[in-house]
Amino acid sequence: MDFSVSMCVYGGDNPRWFKEAVNSILNQTVKPNEIVLVVDGPIYDELENAVLEFEKNDCVNCIRLPKNLGHGEARRIGLEACKYDLVAIMDADDISVPDRFEKQIAAFENDSEISIVGGQITEFIGTKNNLKGSRFVPTDDIEIKKYMKKRCPFNQPTVMFKKNDVVEVGGYIDWFCDEDYYLWIRLALADKKFANVESVIVFMRVSGNSYERRGGLKYFISEAKLQKFMLNNKVIGFWTYLINVTKRFVLQVLMPNKVRGWLFKHFARNH
Repeated sequence: MDFSVSMCVYGGDNPRWFKEAVNSILNQTVKPNEIVLVVDGPIYDELENAVLEFEKNDCVNCIRLPKNLGHGEARRIGLEACKYDLVAIMDADDISVPDRFEKQIAAFENDSEISIVGGQITEFIGTKNNLKGSRFVPTDDIEIKKYMKKRCPFNQPTVMFKKNDVVEVGGYIDWFCDEDYYLWIRLALADKKFANVESVIVFMRVSGNSYERRGGLKYFISEAKLQKFMLNNKVIGFWTYLINVTKRFVLQVLMPNKVRGWLFKHFARNH
């Protein structure tokens, strides 16, 4: 099955990590037909040189945006540029395991009704040997949609989906830090079928304070609006909405960063 990989690149990205990310795509057991790089705004020389080096590869299509438009818009532009109906998402500092695409393609081949296939992640700091935790999500359609009522049901850097199905529901639309969750909800409302492979398919890079930073009023407002969207569209009922919003208010607004970081690390991740 022919497929594209879409990746966004930012001015703050580390050139060495970016190279590791792209090489993990190029060294797959099943290789993509194209890689679309969206450079979202100005980048510094060392990172630009790394992009130029990969651009020499015939399968790489680079799109440079003159100013930073943000993650949702950059994702949308990257998706529009992809030539193939099957599109995999990849972040510029993560590492895909060598048989990631092989496993995802197999899932699509085994069930033609599936619209999106994600997978599990292991988080690390610095090198893959310095593992900090994993995030495991349900694997079957019913359980994924049940899980979605409380938390995001996919690990964003792992997903591969049918472009036509995503475009049908409006594609990526900017929603502060939640454009992916918003997209999955709209796909569910359109009765698209979901799946996650059981194994870890992406090593996801995090920083020492990543868990602590997942809070603040902006995060809360964004997620509260998303919960309201789910309530209005009957994805969740009122009591689930109230519980979800209350939990997020306590965790993201009232709780000190250090405590939030500890809770994320010990209760929102598998060890």
